[in-house]
Amino acid sequence: MKIDNDFNIDAIGDDHIGSASDTPLRKDAFKLSNSEKIESIKADVQHILETLGLDLNDDSLKGTPNRVAKMFVNEIFGGLHPDKKPSASTFENKYKYGEMLVEKNITVYSTCEHHLLPIVGKAHIAYISNGSVVGLSKMNRIVDYYAKRPQVQERLTIQIVKELQEVLGTEDVACVIDAKHLCVNSRGIRDVASSTVTSEFGGKFKTKETRREFLDYIKLDTEF
Repeated sequence: MKIDNDFNIDAIGDDHIGSASDTPLRKDAFKLSNSEKIESIKADVQHILETLGLDLNDDSLKGTPNRVAKMFVNEIFGGLHPDKKPSASTFENKYKYGEMLVEKNITVYSTCEHHLLPIVGKAHIAYISNGSVVGLSKMNRIVDYYAKRPQVQERLTIQIVKELQEVLGTEDVACVIDAKHLCVNSRGIRDVASSTVTSEFGGKFKTKETRREFLDYIKLDTEF
């Protein structure tokens, strides 16, 4: 892939820089099958490990290239493929429930696209129905789908909100994510205590009162 030489990648350093709200995919992103991708990545991982000086004949290491390749394609970056997108059927709001619905403490496992290190945290989602509701587990699955790709947290937050707005047919959706980035915690500055908080508020959640109500719900102690 050709990189514009006028863009100084090293100048980015550890800065948390994003691009667009859509994941930057090439037009031929899905030309290869998953099995073909695994074989290609396997060879690349083997080359990296051998370049680092590791002996891949060792019993503990010889399967690592294949394990990493399968993990990349089938697991931690599985959300890149549109076929993995969860179907989110909606239902009529027969209860006539008119207040916000909050799904909080959704576990987030993602990967920082700058260093390919883990992002681990919690997502909190809310929406106000305009006539439709979505199954609770579908909200978790939407978070998981967009998290399973190289990400920046800002983009992930926006993607979750946009998807739920489309599914529910309403702008009244909000998301807050609080997560630790191992590119900060385990390398570079190595600040193990810090976390990153991002938010995206749509529709009624842009008003001070509704936004405050949502944030107050997040603070509720729900340990059982």
